[in-house]
Amino acid sequence: MTNDEVRERINRRATPTAQLLNMQVVEVDQDAGTIRMSFDIGEDLSNPNGTVQGGIIAAMLDDAAAYAAIVFSKRKIFVPTLEMKVSFFSGAKAGRLYAEGRCVKFGKTIAYMEADLVDEAGKLLARLSATGAPRDLANPKLVERKDAKDKA
Repeated sequence: MTNDEVRERINRRATPTAQLLNMQVVEVDQDAGTIRMSFDIGEDLSNPNGTVQGGIIAAMLDDAAAYAAIVFSKRKIFVPTLEMKVSFFSGAKAGRLYAEGRCVKFGKTIAYMEADLVDEAGKLLARLSATGAPRDLANPKLVERKDAKDKA
């Protein structure tokens, strides 16, 4: 599959979490093991301080990191996270945010991934480093997006 075909496929069918976070894949580079995603985050996912809750940020970064390993593998796999660390640099406000995932190392049993979260101005908000365990996936439990025709 081409990078555009992979992007369109991910955007057509997604995990329920990706739908909750209004995730869209913007760019894929399978050979480099990178992916860029946008998330439209509502104020309902913010903390009382008015910034996006840290667990939501971790979820966005975790998705970007795992998808980077998935696209790098060029196979039907999933990558359960074994451990992750998130460093928060600046508060993220509700609105459009971007996660840029990278597969740094992909081995037989372990993948090492990173992801950055930036705002529309490109300001670095948070960075994740994670290890995951790539596993073959025969029947992914994805759901057809309600607005799939608009996203393709």
